[in-house]
Amino acid sequence: MAVAHAFASRTALLACTLVFGLPASAVKAQDIPIVLTPHRAVYDLALGQTRENAQVAGVRGRILYDFDGNACDGYTLQFRQVSELDSGEGKVSTSDLRSTTWEGGDAKRFKFTSQNFLDEKLVDSVDGHAEHGSAATAVDLAKPERKVLDIDAAAVFPTQHMVRVIVAARAGKSVLDFPVFDGSDTGDKVYDTLTVIGRKLGSEERKHDDAAVTEAKLAGVPRWPVSISYFEKGKAQKSSEQTPVYAIGFELYENGISRALSLDYNDFVVTGKLSSLEIKDVKPCP
Repeated sequence: MAVAHAFASRTALLACTLVFGLPASAVKAQDIPIVLTPHRAVYDLALGQTRENAQVAGVRGRILYDFDGNACDGYTLQFRQVSELDSGEGKVSTSDLRSTTWEGGDAKRFKFTSQNFLDEKLVDSVDGHAEHGSAATAVDLAKPERKVLDIDAAAVFPTQHMVRVIVAARAGKSVLDFPVFDGSDTGDKVYDTLTVIGRKLGSEERKHDDAAVTEAKLAGVPRWPVSISYFEKGKAQKSSEQTPVYAIGFELYENGISRALSLDYNDFVVTGKLSSLEIKDVKPCP
């Protein structure tokens, strides 16, 4: 099913988009340090809206997001998204993405592995690592095929991406624009990204009926509405005619937890409600 396979491929971007962190080296003396909050979150998925020519009549599923680590040991993410796509007339396909990533606290090294299943059949498998150098970023892939390549030295890894979002949000900036490498798709692509950050939300704004409501540790933590659009590398994403490959919206807490997901696959949009949240203890650096 073409639409289901495309959904499975673009879903891989989400696994890396939701990584949050602030390496100690990125903190200025006048800044209040941002401490990552290790946590385990579950998001319930549903079809939000469809657009013209959409071949999806319904969506249901769940995301399991398990984030841990610190600036010394690096940050790990265990991610799984299982989604059922109903195309109408009784045709239902199941997409199952499983991924594991690790990023160094210095934002220079990145390891990634993922498997994409469609109706219990493996359709994509990626395994590799990347490292920033002075002139280029080296990527070493074991899967889907053995390959060594250099990519844009300006490309940032997922944690570093979100570092810039958090820093920009705190500074009142609204737009960020730079390339990102997250190991998704075939593991060798760099995406141009456009990040838009809204103004900081008040405690009484945008109330949600989700797991964050009753979590005392989130009370008083600043949050911002954020949207990130991914474009094919080299294309002019600022053109009004340029359509992103994929876009995600969410509310970002300063401690790295997100809620109110909106996953835009162009012809349809999936919403993600935070249904479960377990906040873990922060492991201090030795």
